[in-house]
Amino acid sequence: MKLAFAKILVGISFFLCLGTQLLAQEASQLDKAFPVRGLFVDAPNRARVDAFCKFIDEELGPNHINTLILAVNYNYRFTSRPEMASPNAIGKEEVAKIVEVCKKHGINVFPLINLLGHQSWSDSTGKLLSVYPDFTETPNIKAQKFDWPNPDGYYCLSYCPLHPDVHGVVFPLVDEVLRDFGAKDFHAGMDEVFYIGHESCPQCAGKDRAKLFADELTKIRDHLAGSNARLWIWGDRLIDGTKTGVGEWEGATNGTAPALDMIPRDVVICDWHYNRAETTAPMFAAQELDVVSCFWNRPQVAADTLDAVKLFRNVSNPKMAGHYHGVLQTVWSGNDSLLRDYYNSEPDENGGTAAASFKRMLKMLNAMAGEK
Repeated sequence: MKLAFAKILVGISFFLCLGTQLLAQEASQLDKAFPVRGLFVDAPNRARVDAFCKFIDEELGPNHINTLILAVNYNYRFTSRPEMASPNAIGKEEVAKIVEVCKKHGINVFPLINLLGHQSWSDSTGKLLSVYPDFTETPNIKAQKFDWPNPDGYYCLSYCPLHPDVHGVVFPLVDEVLRDFGAKDFHAGMDEVFYIGHESCPQCAGKDRAKLFADELTKIRDHLAGSNARLWIWGDRLIDGTKTGVGEWEGATNGTAPALDMIPRDVVICDWHYNRAETTAPMFAAQELDVVSCFWNRPQVAADTLDAVKLFRNVSNPKMAGHYHGVLQTVWSGNDSLLRDYYNSEPDENGGTAAASFKRMLKMLNAMAGEK
């Protein structure tokens, strides 16, 4: 009897070990292909934190997502700069819930605050320039409803990177969310910066735009280094939109692209392309920059991007391969919209929603992990 029981225990141990080995092999295969398997989305509002935590627990973790970037921006109950607080937004307590469930699944979660650009949207001025209007890069241009193109070249307002007081306001906010998230990464946005070195700015007029951009990025990077945190940014301002053919949105045509040669090499570049899987990632990798390839609402672009990153990592020499860090689903329709579409919509092969693209990504990750 004792011998039979011992044999059963040995058998159970064998299958447990085998299962552990298979899981490790699946994880290793995914990590080898895509070290970063990420989602970028707005942070939830206070009333929806529990629903979002459920989504993380039941969908992101089991489906192999290991990176979550939450756009906090200035919609946060800041305590470091009370004048910048949004009383009805999430704060430290809500973030603790999100961090706890992410930790359960080994998900690296960290915040985004848009720095430099995206300080307004349409005719609504963002919190920073509402509280500190003198920080603006364009004193003669205000937030406005617009069609593109327009005579003012207006898309979003920027803050002036040379204003002597701006970093004394934004850096305490960055430090606060880093502490609340317990994060060692921070995303500063810095995409679609059309207003930089503007002729109406008392500090920036006439200055080299690439150097202005590079200096601001470096200042942010150096500040984060004091907390042992790493800077992530969107990469469009570092791509020559004319030479590459990607244009003035996914690339820059206003003189910032040469900043690519001026920035620190330890910045992570989020290289976003939404209409097709443009192959600009090798440009960043060749500059010894780590790059994450990003997509939005077209499932085929998501699939093509995953295939491209997997190929780059497989066929490149070890030095180059090590700079292709993975893939990131971006969501620009809001946190509630993502969850609604994810739970209520069938995957649409023609796209139209970030949820459809995200489901294609998860399907491919699960297939690679040996799941149906």
